Amino acid sequence: MNKKVDIYLGLIGDNIAQSKAPLLHHLAGLQNGMSVQYDRLVPSEQKKDFDALFDACPLSGYRAINVTYPYKERAARKVLISDPLVRAMGAVNTVLFKENGPVGYNTDYSGFIAAYRNQRGDKLPGVACLIGTGGVGRALAFALIALGTNEIRLVDNDKTKADVLADDLRKVVPTVSVRVMDNAASAADGASGLLNGTPIGMVGYEGTPLPASALTGAVWAFDAVYTPVNTEFLMDAESRGLEVISGYELFFYQGVHAWSHFANLPLDENRLRIDLKSEGNAA
Repeated sequence: MNKKVDIYLGLIGDNIAQSKAPLLHHLAGLQNGMSVQYDRLVPSEQKKDFDALFDACPLSGYRAINVTYPYKERAARKVLISDPLVRAMGAVNTVLFKENGPVGYNTDYSGFIAAYRNQRGDKLPGVACLIGTGGVGRALAFALIALGTNEIRLVDNDKTKADVLADDLRKVVPTVSVRVMDNAASAADGASGLLNGTPIGMVGYEGTPLPASALTGAVWAFDAVYTPVNTEFLMDAESRGLEVISGYELFFYQGVHAWSHFANLPLDENRLRIDLKSEGNAA
């Protein structure tokens, strides 16, 4: 690795060629006079499985990494987690490699809360339909509870995963109604908030988690996908008058919060937004 670089970071995940995370952390470094190298680390391209690639990161000089789909739950089993709420989530997306071993955090959780508050202020989520109960879905579910939801309806092709998340949520907040449902459209019926926590709609995973007809009656929608920003799901929701929260907002805030763990240095968030848009359009 180049000795002129001040901090080495990386992102482990699949299908991350279009991730803007390297640009975000490069710009965060520039604000603080630091040179940042942020590498995309795809296990299949590195010819390693996730565990081998993760274990190799500190030996290769990485100070920290982000973890994305589909490895957040696996990462949680490999790190020390001091926050009991994050332990209950069972998923991490931010890892610092320290002398005593890797330490994990979940900035998807805090990032979604920030994105929601930025768009909807103090409005309560109401009944929430959450499609996808993997790593990001688990963070969204716990964030919904923190935001004051009174009911969460969980949908996943893998019903066992949804059942496990439901049990974990009930243990933390038994007063919130948590239901596991088989059909996304049925779960959306009568819900105020509709959330996509799956990769459906991402480049390479085209489509939408809900038919447009199932959006009627909802108030707001969120899509964890941000490549592209304008997913079919969010465009359908916006055309029906729902308040929409883009996955880009989650990307932005989870990145800002991850940077605080990586470098413990301040950021001018407005400047970062402007620079991201400018540099991203130029790329």
